[in-house]
Amino acid sequence: MQLPEQELVIVLDFGGQYSHLIARRIRELKVFCEMLPFSTPIEEIKKRNPRGIVFSGGPSSVYQENAPVCDPAFYEMGVPVLGICYGMQLMAQQLGGQVSQANHREYGKTELTVLDSGGLFSCLEPVEQCWMSHGDLVESPPPGFTVTARTVKAPVAAMARPEKNLYAVQFHPEVVHTPKGQDILKAFLYDICGCSGLWTMGSFLERTIAEIREQVGGKKVLCALSGGVDSSV
Repeated sequence: MQLPEQELVIVLDFGGQYSHLIARRIRELKVFCEMLPFSTPIEEIKKRNPRGIVFSGGPSSVYQENAPVCDPAFYEMGVPVLGICYGMQLMAQQLGGQVSQANHREYGKTELTVLDSGGLFSCLEPVEQCWMSHGDLVESPPPGFTVTARTVKAPVAAMARPEKNLYAVQFHPEVVHTPKGQDILKAFLYDICGCSGLWTMGSFLERTIAEIREQVGGKKVLCALSGGVDSSV
């Protein structure tokens, strides 16, 4: 039996406290999502044929020694990339922008001024509320990028280069304190990545069972669990 291709979005984890929440929000929008370490080789990512990639936030500073980085070749894959917080700063630095320590850390509910209401922000009003949590900022975007939003303390609160399918936000759309954050993620998944939103846990189970049956055939299977409720779940 030929199984239909499953739409997949990958979250690259840079150690952020909200990384799992990003993956959860994507699944809530009915798109299958996997979270992988930032160090996952790009060839492994290509094998999975993702519709989109999200760079998570993280506690590091991109200009520090041994800061977590990914292969710059991700930006040339043609697959849409969304950088969030640290993910935005990493994208900016790797592509020639300027990232530095902020004079005043931006934390909590913040007023966001939208400068470009297209693409990722087509669902936003000119002024929205967002949730910030960062001590560094992007002072200037990389060549070819447009600044799409700002705040009083962050001159580049969001940036984009649509022709390269590269988007980034300094704030956290995955938390409830960004009221239209889920709408932003939906715009990325549906409008930019081209996902159709057909995934559910039920469809995941059906697909997994079909894959196991195809692989096993008429043989018997032994399933071993380490024990306890967590493993069973």
